Amino acid sequence: MAKKEPTVIVVDTDSPEEISSLSEAALPFSYRSSSEVISVSSIGEIPPATPLRPNTAASLENYGLDVISVSSSEGNLPANRENIIYDVIHGVRTIEEICICCGKLEIHTQHPLFHGGICAPCTEQFLERFFLCDQDGYHGDCAICCRAESLIMCDDETCNRCICPSCLDTLIRPGAGKETEEKNIKWTCLLCVPWEKNGVLKRRTRWRAELKRFYDQESNHLWIYQPLGPWEQKPIHVLSLFDNITKELKNYGFLGKGMGNGRLKYLDDVTNVVRTQIEELGPFDFIFGSTPPVAKSYNHPSAWYFYQYYRILEYGRPPARSDKPFFWLFIDNLVLEEEERNTASRFFQMEGLLRYQQHDDVVQNAVHIWSNIPSVQSKYSVSPLYVDLCLLAKNIQKTRIFSQRPATLIKEFFVPLKEYFRTFS
Repeated sequence: MAKKEPTVIVVDTDSPEEISSLSEAALPFSYRSSSEVISVSSIGEIPPATPLRPNTAASLENYGLDVISVSSSEGNLPANRENIIYDVIHGVRTIEEICICCGKLEIHTQHPLFHGGICAPCTEQFLERFFLCDQDGYHGDCAICCRAESLIMCDDETCNRCICPSCLDTLIRPGAGKETEEKNIKWTCLLCVPWEKNGVLKRRTRWRAELKRFYDQESNHLWIYQPLGPWEQKPIHVLSLFDNITKELKNYGFLGKGMGNGRLKYLDDVTNVVRTQIEELGPFDFIFGSTPPVAKSYNHPSAWYFYQYYRILEYGRPPARSDKPFFWLFIDNLVLEEEERNTASRFFQMEGLLRYQQHDDVVQNAVHIWSNIPSVQSKYSVSPLYVDLCLLAKNIQKTRIFSQRPATLIKEFFVPLKEYFRTFS
């Protein structure tokens, strides 16, 4: 009897147990002899096939061997993100076939800002993190992958976005990230420069409209207005109830002393304010409201602040079908009772977001926030806190160690408004 040629089984795992089980599953019974099986693992370490880099299976077939490729996971093997430029330039794959955030080939949809694919996990990451900002006034994540600890901030005065060095290396050219970091010069991101392509990174022509469509199609709990270009943005007009947030908005450039800058109207007691007065003062772009700090005395029952805010909010809203960006935000600084917070959630049609301030492992203060600003509703904004809030409020009132205004705890949530309203240096 002629001796059979050995059969090579190519698997993408280093686990002996998986190699054994996958080998058994892949071969007919007549081939299940250990002397006839050669297992090749760690295929994930081998670069993706290109015209200059044939894949492992093709190479083994050149030796006259029967090859059975077996994967321990569903879908295509992940592309090496470092090879995206090579593969796109040499026609191995189009940029639309690769997730430009991580390099995977299991594409869910297309990236909203740049030409290229995006996988399901990166889609979720992008939706939840794109509008998250830091208190320094910039986005907290890379505008491409919505990840990265190291970020390069755009120096355009109308932009507050960042790009990570890894994305520059992967999509523009190797070394571009480090070079940009080390150069002590102003740097402008690809969403702001006149040209639309650098390397294989190409900006979408109508990326703001694409971003709106992306959220509409992919998110079931985050809704956004379409961001506006600098030429479309107007100064913001703010109504601030029960707390004056002029300082916070000035810090981010929304308000200024010059003519034509943003405006803020502060009202402390609105008991006798009627709809016509709000209409005469408006129209408003942003209506803010807050309970007093829990350690300070206040002149009304706790629920008064919520009910009066909601009444004025209804007066100041634009018509239901208006596409004009309009934002609102209400904060409770541990003043509302639990039943009152539940009522607020029912009226606002969303759960309140809990944020707290901590020092040396001691929670000093906490607030609940309701808002239609996208970053407030992100899953990454939630701060799990296993503390009795009633006891915390009593401790603050007893010691009176905390008198900071509630708005100072959530000021980073004002930053996404830069996507819609003009700022001034």
